[in-house]
Amino acid sequence: MTLKAAWERLTTGAVEPVRPLIRRLRRHLLPQGEKGAQRRTHFIPWLVKGLIALVAVQTVLLTLDLAFPPDMGRAHRSSPVALDRNGAWLRALPVENGRWRIRADLTRTDRSFQRRVVRIEDQRFWLHPGVDPISLVRAVGSAAIQGRITSGASTLTMQTARLLEPRPRNIGSKLIEMVRAMQLEARMSKREILALYLTLAPYGGNLEGVRAASLSYFGHEPESLTNGEQALLIALPQAPEGRRPDRYPDAARRARDTVLGRMMRSGMIGEAAVHEGETEPLPRRSPFPSNAWHISGQLARAAPREAATVQSTIDAGLQARLEPLAASYARGQGPEATAAILVVEIEGRAVRAVVGSAGLDRPGGWIDMTRAVRSPGSALKPFIYAMAFDDGTAAPDTKIQDVATRFKDYQPENFDRVFRGEVTASEALAHSLNVPAVAMMEKIGPRSFLGRLENVGVELVRPDTGRPDPGLAIALGGEGITLRDLAVLYCALGDEGLAKPLAFTREDAARNSRSGGRRLVGARAAGQVLDILRDAPGPKGRIPSALTRGGPGLAFKTGTSYGFRDAVAAGVAGGYVIIVWTGRADGGARGGLTGREASLPLLFDVADLVGGERSAPPPIAPKAAPGALQRLEKAGAGPRLIFPPDRATVQVDAFGPASRGLALAAGGEGLSWYIDGEPIPVEPISGKPIWRPAAPGFYAVKVIDGAGREARARVRIKGG
Repeated sequence: MTLKAAWERLTTGAVEPVRPLIRRLRRHLLPQGEKGAQRRTHFIPWLVKGLIALVAVQTVLLTLDLAFPPDMGRAHRSSPVALDRNGAWLRALPVENGRWRIRADLTRTDRSFQRRVVRIEDQRFWLHPGVDPISLVRAVGSAAIQGRITSGASTLTMQTARLLEPRPRNIGSKLIEMVRAMQLEARMSKREILALYLTLAPYGGNLEGVRAASLSYFGHEPESLTNGEQALLIALPQAPEGRRPDRYPDAARRARDTVLGRMMRSGMIGEAAVHEGETEPLPRRSPFPSNAWHISGQLARAAPREAATVQSTIDAGLQARLEPLAASYARGQGPEATAAILVVEIEGRAVRAVVGSAGLDRPGGWIDMTRAVRSPGSALKPFIYAMAFDDGTAAPDTKIQDVATRFKDYQPENFDRVFRGEVTASEALAHSLNVPAVAMMEKIGPRSFLGRLENVGVELVRPDTGRPDPGLAIALGGEGITLRDLAVLYCALGDEGLAKPLAFTREDAARNSRSGGRRLVGARAAGQVLDILRDAPGPKGRIPSALTRGGPGLAFKTGTSYGFRDAVAAGVAGGYVIIVWTGRADGGARGGLTGREASLPLLFDVADLVGGERSAPPPIAPKAAPGALQRLEKAGAGPRLIFPPDRATVQVDAFGPASRGLALAAGGEGLSWYIDGEPIPVEPISGKPIWRPAAPGFYAVKVIDGAGREARARVRIKGG
């Protein structure tokens, strides 16, 4: 295309008001005739050279910009912050050298403060390309006249460049800052640059950024700032160490009042606002909040770098009530004891509280025991029965023999070392009998049990025994689990058998609410197990307040590991799952502290504080196993002897008529009891047959029902 054709196209496409100007320019630069030809001969090469030079300069600048980009490392490193479900501050983590650099959020920063920062520091911030030529000319002229620097020309963008790459204060550094400022302007929007400045600005000591300063000095986020607070935050970055209000209050007050005066002269505030700001007391620096220490630290470390803030599902108010409660229980259990609490809302699996220990001052207090692998004791028994009910292996009223039984090379005993004879599955679970639980585990199979747990994301940790196959000891806590995984399982019981992962952030909870989860057991089996656990005997003299408020009963299960190392209690009530644990962080043994004694009272106290939603109690309905499931093993005719069972060894504290005696128990109607052929009468007060052995030894026990059918047992009595 010729130059003339290009001009014609430009002229044709121009809008009407501009067209005459283009024509005049064309006639002046490229007139017709011989003179025009000569001018075109000189003009075209000049134009081409100019375009080539412009492209060359742009190429060089672009190459230099790419080869020497601004160092954005400090911009990407900010203190991660964990917030509670309502946005309240939980905890932040420092960056390099222990500095608190909390990323500014302009949407949560006082807008009037933003306007005043720009007005005072860089009034043409929204117009210049990083360097303000007007301020630059004024500063150079003033320095030339006065013989010294009397005013600065640094823009907010230049200050941000200096904060990103600190350098000595000299002319060379200033020139570099100008270049860097223009590079920042080419890469970022004005709002991004302002947010970066408010993130990096120093405020004294190890405080960087307006959020860190506002939280430390004023105790709140910079969402709403008084005039005095704004003036102090504007003044501090100019001399952060010399104006620290906690060290140099007089200098801080003078600097604040100076900024208030500038704000008044600029028309931003009135004289009354200045007086009010000047009378505000100077703040004292406070430590940052450190609530929910374990979980907030974990969430802060996992916060995405681009956001550096994570909003958790933790309820800061509930957390604050549970932490001293855990500390109190731990103190009552000895100097080495600690405690852990986990509260999960079943809907969305939102974790509302995580007490990882009884306090950082306790032994092992830095360890989050909700993540530690511990033995659950009997706390896994409900899931053995739930799977058996779900598979049709058993029903709540299925009869099981609680007698001394050897399962190949494994012979379990009940915790109290007393066997109760024939019991129902409901009775066995409610009273946490070991032999029936192992018998039920044998029926469903340890591999099947572990496989169903792994299918919902829960993996038990097996001790290194050298055996390739899992053993029946799983039923009694022979494998380890974390409290968090235990909460996943109990939440499944409370959600009709559906298991979902725990949610520690709002996004995870929303995702869980949309998810269908994975099936652990059927809804019917889950409901049957919860009904059994609600009927379990609670701590002496205690009922959860949810019952008195018309809420549901607390379905709970306890567990005690070998050597009393772990005392666990898990409960489901009012739309929440609560898991508590007490023990030693180092796994040391504790004498005689069981889950029922050491953790169940804590579980009830936590349930009172959680206060789940109201609901009607479950209807009372008869429970009967199907005919084919009446008994797990075939039983003979006659009365059902419960205590003492056949071949049992029973230890008593004393002998003779003055002793407390043993309460005999059996199932059946019109029962009569005989010991070595001698009748045992029924006590008039208690209405129970009480046997008071005269001496240690072996005895023949017989019970006869009204139909003349009998049951016999041979037992051994030992002294204390």
